[in-house]
Amino acid sequence: MSDKYTEAIKASKVVADDDAVKAAVAEILDKHLDENRNVEVYKRIFNSIDLTTLKSTDSERSVGDFAERVNAFENEHGDLPNVAAICVYPKFVPVVRSALEVSSVDIAAVAGCFPSSQTFTEVKVAEVALAVEAGADEIDVVLNVGDFLDGDYESLCDDLEEMKHSCRESLMKVILETGALKSAENIRNASVLALYSGADFLKTSTGKEYPGASLEACYVMCQCIKEYYAAHGRMVGFKAAGGVATTEEAVKYYTIVKEVLGEKWVADNEYFRIGASRLANNLLSDILGEETKFF
Repeated sequence: MSDKYTEAIKASKVVADDDAVKAAVAEILDKHLDENRNVEVYKRIFNSIDLTTLKSTDSERSVGDFAERVNAFENEHGDLPNVAAICVYPKFVPVVRSALEVSSVDIAAVAGCFPSSQTFTEVKVAEVALAVEAGADEIDVVLNVGDFLDGDYESLCDDLEEMKHSCRESLMKVILETGALKSAENIRNASVLALYSGADFLKTSTGKEYPGASLEACYVMCQCIKEYYAAHGRMVGFKAAGGVATTEEAVKYYTIVKEVLGEKWVADNEYFRIGASRLANNLLSDILGEETKFF
């Protein structure tokens, strides 16, 4: 039986053959990676980091100290761009809001029963609303992978749409959990549904139970964003997360996004992000030309 969700998926012309996607990624990197191995690009990527702490051991003190390091960076390295956002669990949004002194850095919160998405929609909506009320500028939610694999697209999209409504003016980044979806076809279809449901960003992974970001997933997701933009004229961002730790890895994601979506997607951090905890120090070391462990 056909419905508006399967029709949206069928309408997509994004290539979803795994071998073709792998070949396309290799071709882009072969042609363009070298041109992005420079300090100016490293600075752009650093400015696109969602500096993240999502540990069971997080506390008001540790998260407060985490935010203070971002303040200290502004004071000690004012000539360099700061990170894009600090990403925390919802209960720590007020802590970051109180401690953070850098107006250019947003506050992001994971919500909607991160990382599994396995609870009642009403609970997810309430958690999103509480995080926004506490001062979160951006909300990272997880697409219900179980519903997707069951083909229950209506429940999946209703879930996302209700959380989007609860975000109000805050951005909603939808995590596809590409390591669980595995195939290019699944990643394409999930991307289409997330875009259909009002996502402001597509994000690869939670970085928890399943493998994190992959360049192939990045390529497919960016192609879906490109197709969506051509059809609707709305720019949607891309965020890689889960295991992106080295400068070289980050530059590869930057290169894919730039070549598929264009310069305006990577010109600043409005439409390109990398969720990371370890990447910041590695990038900073390569920017400064010496090993640095600031964060």
